[in-house]
Amino acid sequence: MPEESGRQRLRSALTSPSRSQLVVGVLLAVLGFAFVVQVEDSQRNDTYAGLRESELIEVLDGLTGTAERARREIDRLEAAQGDLQSETRAREAALSEAEQRARALNILAGLVPVAGPGIRVTINETTGRVSVGALLDVVQELRTAGAEAMEFNNSLRVVAQSSFESVPGGIELDGQLLEAPYVLEVIGDPHVLKTGLLFRTGPVETLETYDGATVEITELDRVEIQSVRDAERPEHAEPVEAQ
Repeated sequence: MPEESGRQRLRSALTSPSRSQLVVGVLLAVLGFAFVVQVEDSQRNDTYAGLRESELIEVLDGLTGTAERARREIDRLEAAQGDLQSETRAREAALSEAEQRARALNILAGLVPVAGPGIRVTINETTGRVSVGALLDVVQELRTAGAEAMEFNNSLRVVAQSSFESVPGGIELDGQLLEAPYVLEVIGDPHVLKTGLLFRTGPVETLETYDGATVEITELDRVEIQSVRDAERPEHAEPVEAQ
């Protein structure tokens, strides 16, 4: 068989390379890639190599100025964040205070059921009728002693605008008839409330001495007042914006 020419051997190597030829090809490709990467890295490292000292100073000043602007921007953003957090806390505190005041006003106005420690005052008529003045004195002294809510006969809520009137068969509270025995449930400090009724010449002594009634006061860990009043809308008054 005649020997293959050089061109034929080259064609044979390209179309059907041997294992050793493949290994050599891969090595050459890796070396070429490494050479290209090294050249590019050298070019990057030599970016400032040809610059004069004054030019390098300008570049450094530019980088310093950029860093300073970035620092000022960070400070500005942190300050803005602090302001927002302060405003949020202030709004939350104002909202919480408004909610607490609304709850307190609702309780004082008798608009919501309430519960808490307190006393129960039971007034029984024995030898005479209880006078309106004596019953009103009981309510007033309890208010002075810190009563937060009051209810007569488990049905009639006493509020700041409440009024008493003597009528045949009993006493009217805000136009509704109260009949003896008068049971007044009160929420507040039990000991203070009880003391506020028992002082000399106080409401209890007046009821027992002049009205012929018997009075029983019971301190309770929990008093529940379920009756509520309807909210009254003002007819003439309107809110005024703050100046």
